[in-house]
Amino acid sequence: MTTQKPILEQQMSQMQIKLKSSGIISNYNESPLLRDEKDEEISRSALAMFRAKEEEIEKKKMEVRDKVHAHLGRVEEATKRLAEIREELEALTDPMRKEVSMVRKRIDTVNRELKPLGLSCQKKEREYKEALEAFNDKNKEKAQLVSKLVEVGQLVGESEKLRMKKLEELSRNIEALP
Repeated sequence: MTTQKPILEQQMSQMQIKLKSSGIISNYNESPLLRDEKDEEISRSALAMFRAKEEEIEKKKMEVRDKVHAHLGRVEEATKRLAEIREELEALTDPMRKEVSMVRKRIDTVNRELKPLGLSCQKKEREYKEALEAFNDKNKEKAQLVSKLVEVGQLVGESEKLRMKKLEELSRNIEALP
């Protein structure tokens, strides 16, 4: 911004020189009040001319920017077209290359799909082994409890026999009483 001020002053002084030489400022030896008004008018007209020039420059700048953007768009389209032409050219040099490339891409895709499936399979296999181990452990525990129940059942049976014998003996003792 500081460089614009001297440029503005320089342009204004050039405008004053142009205005003087064109006859707009005729008598510079007039009264100071008239001279101040004329100076002010000259300054305003110079400022207006400067602003008009700035607007014109800005307009030109926008036009150039639009042209550059349009040109860049055409360049991008040309680049895409050239890439397509290169692909077509490569396909012509080796017709099987494109097919091989497609098969390789498909293999890569299948490999990416296989990885999570393999991990899932390993996880489920681990879970299955853990569940099978837990199942076998519970079966063993059940078998032990059943064998214990059988033992207890035998002991209960023997205990009942002993109690029956004792009851029979007590019953005989009661009958033997006078």
